Amino acid sequence: MIGLISATAAGAAARDRLAAAWPERTRVYEGPVGDAVRRAFAECEQLVCFLATGAVVRLVAPLLGDKASDPGVVCVDEAGRFAVSLVGGHGGGANELAREVGGLLGAEPVVTTATDAVGIPGLDTLGLPVEGDVAGVTRALLDGEPVALDAEVAWPLPPVPFADGGTGAYTVRLTDRAVAPGTQEVLLRPPSLVVGVGASRGAPVEEVLEVIEGALRDAGLSAASVAELATVDAKADEPGIVEAARRLGVPVVTHSAEELAAVEVPNPSDAPLAAVGTPSVAEAAALVRGGELLVPKRKSERADGRPAMATCAVVRRPGRGRLAVVGLGPGARDLLTPRAKAELERASVLVGLDQYVAQIRDLLRPGTRILESGLGAEEERARTAVAEARRGRAVALIGSGDAGVYAMASPALAEASDDIDVVGVPGVTAALAAAALLGAPLGHDHVSISLSDLHTPWEVIERRVRAAAEADLVVTFYNPRSRGRDWQLPKALAILAGHREPTTPVGVVRNASRPDGTARVTTLAELDPATVDMMTVVTVGNTASRTVAGRMVTPRGYRWQDAASMSGSAAGQEDTQ
Repeated sequence: MIGLISATAAGAAARDRLAAAWPERTRVYEGPVGDAVRRAFAECEQLVCFLATGAVVRLVAPLLGDKASDPGVVCVDEAGRFAVSLVGGHGGGANELAREVGGLLGAEPVVTTATDAVGIPGLDTLGLPVEGDVAGVTRALLDGEPVALDAEVAWPLPPVPFADGGTGAYTVRLTDRAVAPGTQEVLLRPPSLVVGVGASRGAPVEEVLEVIEGALRDAGLSAASVAELATVDAKADEPGIVEAARRLGVPVVTHSAEELAAVEVPNPSDAPLAAVGTPSVAEAAALVRGGELLVPKRKSERADGRPAMATCAVVRRPGRGRLAVVGLGPGARDLLTPRAKAELERASVLVGLDQYVAQIRDLLRPGTRILESGLGAEEERARTAVAEARRGRAVALIGSGDAGVYAMASPALAEASDDIDVVGVPGVTAALAAAALLGAPLGHDHVSISLSDLHTPWEVIERRVRAAAEADLVVTFYNPRSRGRDWQLPKALAILAGHREPTTPVGVVRNASRPDGTARVTTLAELDPATVDMMTVVTVGNTASRTVAGRMVTPRGYRWQDAASMSGSAAGQEDTQ
């Protein structure tokens, strides 16, 4: 919850805008400012104070405890010009909150955290438990001193400018072992351990925890790297298991008895087979998603000599690489989505066409490894991106427009298997960017067809053009004409002309959304194919498409009316089917 505090009418107006935009996330604190700040500080995860920074500093100073637990505090000035991250930039999320508040109120976010200022992710913002000399190692990164990465466990990390060759006076060690950090060292704990748990009905939580903690201790493993407790469906609500997971701060993940029975384990038993339908619970639940068995089935020990009520096994799962297939949009920076930008900042490896890399190079964080290549190497880029992800890295594979439309998603997903995580990031397609410049040519059913026969035989392309012509669909042509392919567009236009009037409007957009972009509306009879190239998108209307005030418009399924009569309810009605 975000507490909102203001002292003046201007501050209250901005406060109320924030409260209206985020009704589920915010709570307004009224009354004397000092009391309001103290109550919000105790009750909320974050605060936004519409007050002077000096006043907020004096109010929160006596309340500060630890940066890991203090709420994040953002100050917004009286004129709403700045949103200042004051306290808890990383731990309290104030840096990101300042950016969110700034975006909503039109204020400039002010973030002074050193790592954020230079684009280096803070070691305490990587989403992993962290121990050791965080301040010293971070200072070394900021000063450009060599910091080595010792990755005992492969895990996808965002880009951090670690030293080439893996040596340096400072070290970041990625490990799930129960070791103490050395001097000038930071330990990052990946969630690489899965603990399989079996328990008799009514097993005490203390007994469940004891067998888990003993297994980790004896194997030299860190509880901070436990990702989940895994068990059979029949034990999903077993109080001892549920409470043990709560105390460890991890979820309980369950699997069916049929799934577990299919897992080969070193220590099957008749007892769980009779009780829940699988010869193994602890080992099978830990191994069901793969990994290395570090601790075979282990039983709890009871001081009174009675039979054990809990078992566990520990597996190390390899870190799954992450492949984000990112659409960059048509080229304009303001048409690059926030999600795409976030994925570019997250990736430690970027794979892409050299000209697309040039578009977004300034958005990449220091330490990002760039693998770029020229035209015609699409399959090789896809293979490279998947291979990097399989090495446990966070990879972004970029393409123009939407990565799933005549771009990199298709070859990448054809190459990828289920051993990596794949995320698709949509982008504004060339067809949509061009349509926005032309008017509303895609107002009814439409189809996109690539005229490039490099990957698709012309016979197939021609059959699709004929089908679109006969179905009276608006058609957007991608890859319409190049120096070596100059006859396909005239042929496709001739096919459409057999089903449409010569006056059918045609939109021609080159470099949509870019500074040198052009857009014009002509007709099927007047279009000169020689004016079209590979940077152009050609949109041919259907039999209902018209030109209105110089704009290309395709009506939305109702009978065409002239512009003057389209102000009634029929023209304004949205299709809600």
